[in-house]
Amino acid sequence: MARKAMEYKAKQPPKFKVRKYNRCPLCGRVHSYMRAFDMCRCCFRKLAREGKIPGVVKSSW
Repeated sequence: MARKAMEYKAKQPPKFKVRKYNRCPLCGRVHSYMRAFDMCRCCFRKLAREGKIPGVVKSSW
């Protein structure tokens, strides 16, 4: 319930713009958010491994 409430709160426009923070739209995670891909590292890793993010490949050496 707390996570749902925080996701809802994040969607509301803040009273002051410095209070805005980014959330992953897929899972709602706050930390380790990547702006370039608009998702958190967990979702990024999962989608990259499935090949759903164009231009991202797993490195092997």
